[in-house]
Amino acid sequence: MKIMIRGLSRLTTEQQILALLAPYGLVHYFHLVMDPVTNNSKGFGFAFMPNPAQAKAAIKSLNGIEVDGQKIRVKKAEEKPNTAANNLSEAKKND
Repeated sequence: MKIMIRGLSRLTTEQQILALLAPYGLVHYFHLVMDPVTNNSKGFGFAFMPNPAQAKAAIKSLNGIEVDGQKIRVKKAEEKPNTAANNLSEAKKND
């Protein structure tokens, strides 16, 4: 299950978030989103936990806790719609 973690301090590291998630189960990755211009954290990131029950436990336990002085929000990540497929189906509708 892909998890989104928001509200992170710009000082929070990937290693800190991995350490928070680890007690709930296997974490395949955590990616902290960085600003390409400043190379600073944008304050959110994504994790993937293969076991949905463990991911749900992490979400329930970690949502709303304080990390580096910031209250974080943790939830299941919503999948982005495939824009290329959406554009193709819109083009077919207009034919």
